[in-house]
Amino acid sequence: MRIATITFQQNAMSQMQELQAALAKTQNDLATSKKLHSAADDPAAMTQVNQLNITLSASTQYVTNGNSASTNLKLEEQAMADATNTLQGIRDLAVQANNAALTASQRQDIAVQMQQQLQDLQAIGNRKDSNGNYIFSGTASGTEPFSQVGNSFIYSGASTVNQIQIASNQRVSAGDTGSSVFMNIPAGNGTFTTSAAATNTGTGVISVGTVVTPAAWVPDTYTISFTTPSNYQITNGAGTVVASGVYTDPNSISLISGIKVPISGTPAAGDSFTVAKAGTASAFSTVSNLVATLNSSTLNNAQIATQIGGSLQQIDNAITHLNDVSASVGARINAITSSQTSAQSEQTNLTASISQLQDIDYAAAITQLNTEEISLQAAQASYASIAKLSLFNYLK
Repeated sequence: MRIATITFQQNAMSQMQELQAALAKTQNDLATSKKLHSAADDPAAMTQVNQLNITLSASTQYVTNGNSASTNLKLEEQAMADATNTLQGIRDLAVQANNAALTASQRQDIAVQMQQQLQDLQAIGNRKDSNGNYIFSGTASGTEPFSQVGNSFIYSGASTVNQIQIASNQRVSAGDTGSSVFMNIPAGNGTFTTSAAATNTGTGVISVGTVVTPAAWVPDTYTISFTTPSNYQITNGAGTVVASGVYTDPNSISLISGIKVPISGTPAAGDSFTVAKAGTASAFSTVSNLVATLNSSTLNNAQIATQIGGSLQQIDNAITHLNDVSASVGARINAITSSQTSAQSEQTNLTASISQLQDIDYAAAITQLNTEEISLQAAQASYASIAKLSLFNYLK
């Protein structure tokens, strides 16, 4: 069989080009630390890498989301602590003011201090984060949540909060609305409220009361009226007499549908007290009403004591409520931390899997490079030697 010179040259050149291409790829792999550059290198492996990268990107975003939510929640947690301290200071002032020996001027001095703390409390409710967004406005983060109109406080924020995804199947609330934190606080003892009529002339002071038999409590508006300093009757919202008795000591008032409301002091004939189903009240209005009570020049000591007693109960409710919200915030921060720990562990595993699929083994790659260089050099040397052969070399 004859082998033409041109055929020999073409085969030799093709072989050397293949060796050069293989050598160039190995050199590129070493330069980039990657053995997988496109789907052409290994379609199945590239598909796996793409899927792993998508999962890794999502996991990284969950951690970023968690960091953002955690920052917001920590700001809220600090606001809760500051609001609790402020309310505790207001409570201390209320206890100080609940002293029949104080003059009207002395109570007004306390009211001035309390008014300043009320402003501090409102400022806490209107706090912003580092981006200028209001913490307690919910999804309406650009709207100032709390404003005062006369003696009333209005919430202008949203009723919803952002839900942040921190894992593929887990979301957390990135905050709480101002209405749920500061406005919707159970009034009275949580079941009912008590109050004294503004026209009372005696020294009777009604307590916040207690629930003795929850199943027997029938929500309604009850009026305890004293026909004489020692005789009373209780009527419901329809005006029907439901109980009556003789008042001999603070605990002698008969049960009203499963509750008990002690009245201390000495009520006068014609005095009345009201027991009503509890609703909700805001922390701001509670303090504002307390300031108004201390500034009043028409209330007698008994009426002041009754209103301060009710306010103290309401402040305690607010502090308890803030503690509950703070506990919820802490639980969410812990959930984020746990989720991020899991995500970071997952990212480590994903990165290792991606590396295993697309990164080179340096030792093996260097060995392969040396082998390919030797093969190419040998091919080139062989071609050079064989190309010199000719019949003319043997003619004399």
